Amino acid sequence: MSSSDALAKSFSVSHSGLFGVDEKSILEILVKWQPEHLSTFRNETSSIFLKDERFSFEKCEEILLKFLKREFKRFKDVVVQWTMHPWERDALKARKALKRGNQAYGLLIELACTRSSDELLGARRAYQSLYSESIEEDVACRVEGIQRQFLVALVSSYRYEGSRMNDVAIESDAQKLNKAIRNGDKTMLIKDEEIVRILTTRSKPHLEAVFKCYYDDFGKDIAEDLGEESGLKDTIYCLCAPPTYFSKDIAEEYNKQYGTPLAKKIEDVALGNYKDFLVTLVQRALAKGSE
Repeated sequence: MSSSDALAKSFSVSHSGLFGVDEKSILEILVKWQPEHLSTFRNETSSIFLKDERFSFEKCEEILLKFLKREFKRFKDVVVQWTMHPWERDALKARKALKRGNQAYGLLIELACTRSSDELLGARRAYQSLYSESIEEDVACRVEGIQRQFLVALVSSYRYEGSRMNDVAIESDAQKLNKAIRNGDKTMLIKDEEIVRILTTRSKPHLEAVFKCYYDDFGKDIAEDLGEESGLKDTIYCLCAPPTYFSKDIAEEYNKQYGTPLAKKIEDVALGNYKDFLVTLVQRALAKGSE
């Protein structure tokens, strides 16, 4: 196969009219070419270049230019985020979530609940370094409505991470949670003082024991009793089973809802190195989640 044929094969036109791109192959070939090689390629690749009959030159289709810019930017962004310090990456994600508003506040819950106390503290330090203000004050200023108090408490948390637990406190917390859920307005539970205190200050092992005690005492999973309160339910899942929440559960739920594995969907809609990068991450996460 000639280098011109190899490069042409790196650009594949899909049924939707978009172009698949193998960035590595393109770069390996293009850097070795002389001007005459490029001219030959343009003339022989009509799926990418159109002949301008009036001025006699080969012009690149605009859709390809836009698509290439988007694909290379996506790949650049994911590589940059993957290689930067975890504290900085979390601070950037938190800032982005706050700018996007209510629909992105779930990301704040994930960051606050799936990180260790020291990791969350590191993200808070990075946030101050990057934006010259604390994440706590930014959440307090930017978040409106009933979620504000809860989210401020979550991002401010520094939980005990030892193994020591108190059976009396576990039973007491389970009873208080049940009382708050049973007697409170289901649409306002995220503002309940006892629920906020327990979920934002207790250690993760303590909370796991509380939720088990809740099930044993009342015969229901606490997530079921929370009804449609997604913020509190996400908090519980992220606190007690983060690897499962981020990998196995999400992948299985995606497969259940859409009838196709998440990795397969990524292969279908993403392209080039960006696709390979995402698929590798998902497959590694799934393998870790099944251990």
